[in-house]
Amino acid sequence: MKMSNALIPTLRNNPAEADTISQQLLIRAGFIRKSAAGLYHYLPLGMRVLSKIENIVREEMNNFGCQELLMPIVQPAELWQETGRWNAYGAEMFKVTDRHERQFCLGPTHEEMITDLVRSEVNSYRQLPLRLYQIQNKYRDERRPRFGLMRGREFIMKDAYSFDRDEAGLDKSYQDMYDAYTNIFTRCGLNFRPVEADSGAIGGSGSHEFMVIADSGEAEIVFCISCDYAANVEKAELFPLEAQEEAMLTKEEVVTPDCKTIADVCAYLKLPVDHSVKAVAYNSEKGLILCFVRGDHEVNEI
Repeated sequence: MKMSNALIPTLRNNPAEADTISQQLLIRAGFIRKSAAGLYHYLPLGMRVLSKIENIVREEMNNFGCQELLMPIVQPAELWQETGRWNAYGAEMFKVTDRHERQFCLGPTHEEMITDLVRSEVNSYRQLPLRLYQIQNKYRDERRPRFGLMRGREFIMKDAYSFDRDEAGLDKSYQDMYDAYTNIFTRCGLNFRPVEADSGAIGGSGSHEFMVIADSGEAEIVFCISCDYAANVEKAELFPLEAQEEAMLTKEEVVTPDCKTIADVCAYLKLPVDHSVKAVAYNSEKGLILCFVRGDHEVNEI
């Protein structure tokens, strides 16, 4: 390929809609072009980079005994209704109806599809363990697509699924994937850290996110400088603070006019906020939930 024939449309100035350095450089250097909010073309240079990353992912997945497959993007609603996630997933799911009035979605993830496939093809524990993965487009109707490729409505994802005989096999598969992801991020030359995370709509008893440390990121993590503990702020645990001995005051009912927040109440009573307790109410599917936290703390809704 001659350089004169290559499609590399560069720009002299930063595009107005690019709000991160990575997005600015990718557009200016001719790697990507925006089609609509959260939707991008990968131009030839972008495809070369993407192919190299995919090859690294494939090599590491295959090294840990995973087999690649490709599942449909368009998924029948019946599978999602069976798991109860058709309505639970929320407005991020793209839902479509075909000419026969049957409902489908554009896959935001593939747990339902892979489970349906395996339950119809695997008949004995002797066929386990089984590790399957794919590299494919995913679709999520983000409320506010931003940061270029980092928060899009269409994106490419590697998703892997393991089916094991027992809990010990599950633990082995999880650790192997942890090691594989560590290798992938290391080979890509990224400054990253695995952190404990909330499992979200996918569910499960435990989860890790591999976070790339960047100034333009949108997630925050907390970590200990003297041990290996690190977690997404949604998952981070707050240990009880050491109590300070103070004399108990006589309980009395007081009026707090025009005080709409706990900070207003404490200012009116001339007391420090960390000496107060506030109640936060939530109306959930299981009924009313009342959370009591220290006045200067916030409830972790997750």
